[in-house]
Amino acid sequence: MENSRRKGLWLRLRKILLCVLGLYIAIPFLIKLCPGIQAKLIFLNFVRVPYFIDLKKPQDQGLNHTCNYYLQPEEDVTVGVWHTVPAVWWKNAQGKDQMWYEDALASSHPIILYLHGNAGTRGGDHRVELYKVLSSLGYHVVTFDYRGWGDSVGTPSERGMTYDALHVFDWIKARSGDNAVYIWGHSLGTGVATNLVRRLCERETPPDALILESPFTNIREEAKSHPFSVIYRYFPGFDWFFLDPITSSGIKFANDENVKHISCPLLILHAEDDPVVPFQLGRKLYSIAAPARSFRDFKVQFVPFHSDLGYRHKYIYKSPELPRILREFLGKSEPEHQH
Repeated sequence: MENSRRKGLWLRLRKILLCVLGLYIAIPFLIKLCPGIQAKLIFLNFVRVPYFIDLKKPQDQGLNHTCNYYLQPEEDVTVGVWHTVPAVWWKNAQGKDQMWYEDALASSHPIILYLHGNAGTRGGDHRVELYKVLSSLGYHVVTFDYRGWGDSVGTPSERGMTYDALHVFDWIKARSGDNAVYIWGHSLGTGVATNLVRRLCERETPPDALILESPFTNIREEAKSHPFSVIYRYFPGFDWFFLDPITSSGIKFANDENVKHISCPLLILHAEDDPVVPFQLGRKLYSIAAPARSFRDFKVQFVPFHSDLGYRHKYIYKSPELPRILREFLGKSEPEHQH
């Protein structure tokens, strides 16, 4: 009796193990045959966290000095935008309409265009907390959901995300007068940011500075380092199965290539304990950018955050040092050559 029970248990366990093994081997082939799966895993635009928030009402997230807009970068594409004014205008902003917010961009406060990472929306918790910090430091913060994210309409692609960012940047510049406009990208948003800034530099309308928070070198290196890929890292033909489908989907996010064509001050922020984009990828990007000829006349600075602080992938906004770092970096625009 005991023996047959043990045998039954062993057979069941063997069945489960074979299923798991079969799945483990099948997944790479599935991804190879359907590169679209890999694109979805990179964008994660279908993951809406927090799920129940109404993006038309930023005040529900404690942003009482924020206006929600919709812009149309191209036909059949609509992007949802939040514009948060500097905290000193909190009282003035109550009950004001879109026109008032648009006019406010011309007042003498610098503007940060924030490009978020994958998954979630412009209403994600850590994103909202960063808007509050930047607003309290006297910046306008303009952020948006790329096509296919949040309540923005369209199909995600690297080209599309970059075009949306360009459209929002031009929309800001048309209203901002002589105010400084900075571009801040986080995680996957750093890929959009360098694509955008390279394009702006090529057409000779660079931003006043570029800030990259938790950046990678390029999407292949990031995919190889991502925690999800750990179980497949030593799988025979890993590159062919997992990385080539990304490239064939037209997804590059080549920060390492883009920085060689960017001419504006560059600040890189990275936490040593980042589990999503490894710290060494941010450090490597800095080592490529710092000696690049395009940065000859501009500051390039790398600020690491010690792992004891626990800022990981998305909590650098908690740093009490952040206001000073930004003030010192953005406050002076003269070049520093000691890279």
